[in-house]
Amino acid sequence: MLDPKYVRDNLSVINHAAQLKRIPFDSDKFAAIFDARLLALEETENLRRQRNEGSDAVKKAKAPAERETLLNAMREVGQKLTQAEGRLREIESEFDSIQATVPNPPSEDTPVGATDADNVEWRKEGNPPNFDFKPLDHIELGQKLGLIDFNRGSNIAGSRSYFLVGAGAELERAVHNLAVDLLTQRGFTLMSVPVLVRSSAMQGTGYLPGGADQAYFVEKDDMWLVGTAEVSLASYHAGEILDSTQLPVKICAHSSCFRREAGAHGKDTKGLYRVHQFQKIEQVVLCKPDKEESDRLHIELLTNAEDLLKLLELPYRVVKVCTGDLGQGQVKKHDIETWMPGRSAYGETHSCSSFNDYQARRLKIRTKDTSGKNQFVYTLNNTEVATPRVLIPLLENHQTADGRIRIPQALRKYMNGREFIG
Repeated sequence: MLDPKYVRDNLSVINHAAQLKRIPFDSDKFAAIFDARLLALEETENLRRQRNEGSDAVKKAKAPAERETLLNAMREVGQKLTQAEGRLREIESEFDSIQATVPNPPSEDTPVGATDADNVEWRKEGNPPNFDFKPLDHIELGQKLGLIDFNRGSNIAGSRSYFLVGAGAELERAVHNLAVDLLTQRGFTLMSVPVLVRSSAMQGTGYLPGGADQAYFVEKDDMWLVGTAEVSLASYHAGEILDSTQLPVKICAHSSCFRREAGAHGKDTKGLYRVHQFQKIEQVVLCKPDKEESDRLHIELLTNAEDLLKLLELPYRVVKVCTGDLGQGQVKKHDIETWMPGRSAYGETHSCSSFNDYQARRLKIRTKDTSGKNQFVYTLNNTEVATPRVLIPLLENHQTADGRIRIPQALRKYMNGREFIG
C-alpha cells in the first residue's frame, strides 16, 4: 500500500498510474471513504475525550445530585461513543479494502505499454546455438534419456505434473547448489522458509487480494501455499523496526513453490515451462528508503541472476517490463528471458522487481532516519533460478549430435565430474 494521505493529495497521479498499469481504481470512492474516515475518527476521539473528562468530573463531584447528573451525561456519551466506534469500524473495513486496490506508480524509466508484447529489449548476452543436426526439444530429450517422466506425473498428480528421474534430478540439484553457492559467496544469508503461510503474509507482500486465483488455499487451516519464497522472506521482519546498520538485509531461500496457473488453459500444457509445483531460489533485499540505493541493488540482483546464466553457458536477453505488464505494487521490473531452441524463442526465466515502500508499509517494516523518525524500508526481489523451467534451455542448448547433453563446466563439480548426460 501507499501512504493514504499521499494518495488523497495526489489522486491524479494515482489515476494515471492505474491507467498505465491497466488496474481498476475508483479515485472518487477512495476520496469519499478517506474523508468519511477522518470525520469518523474525529467524532470518536471527541467522544472519548468527553468520556474521560466526564469520568474525572464524576470522581471529583461531592454532591450526590451533581454526581447523578454527571453519570447520566456519561451514559449518554457512552451510547454515542458505542455507535461512533461501530461506524468507524465499518468505515475502516471499507477503507482497508479500497487501500488494497491502490496501484504503485511506475518509475520514470519504465516503458509505457499495454501488454508483455510492449516490453523493451535492453540487451542480449550470448548467441543461440547453430546446430548442424535436427535438435530435439526438452520433452523429447527428457524422455529419450530417461530424465523426465510426464506420464506417471500426470497419473499421480494430474496435468502439468512430472517426475525428474536420475540424472534429471541430479541436474536440478546441481543447478540449485551452484545458485546457492553464488549467492552466499556474495553476502546473502540462506534461509529455509515456510511454504504454507497465513493470509497476512500474502496480503503483506501484495499477493492478496489480487492474486488469489493463482494460489492454492488450504481452507481448513486458513493457510496459503506460496508461489515464491519472496512471501516468506519479505515477511521475515514484519512488524519490526530495523537498525539502519542492519541495512541492506540480503536474504535468499531455496523452496518449493505452487501456482494454480489459472487462466492458462491450453497454454504451455506440455513440458516443463508452466507447471503447478516447482523449485525456486529467490533473492530478497530490504534497504533504506533511498531511490538511488534501491536502483543500485536492483542491478545487483539482476547481475546475480545473469552471472548464473553465464555460468550455465546459456544465451539470454534482458527486457524492461512495460507499465501494462507491471504488478500493482511494482515500480520497476526487468525480466530475463533465456533462449529455448524448442520454442525458437526466448522464454522468461527470471523477474527482478522493485517495490519502494509498498510491501514494507503493508508488513510494517521500518527503520529510523538520521533524525530518529521511523520510515518504511524499501524492498526488492529477483529469481536466482527456478526449476524445472531452466532445465528447458539447459537440455536444449547443450544437446549434442550423438543425443547426449553436455554439462556446463560450472556444474560438473556438483555432478561427480561428469561431462555428459547420456
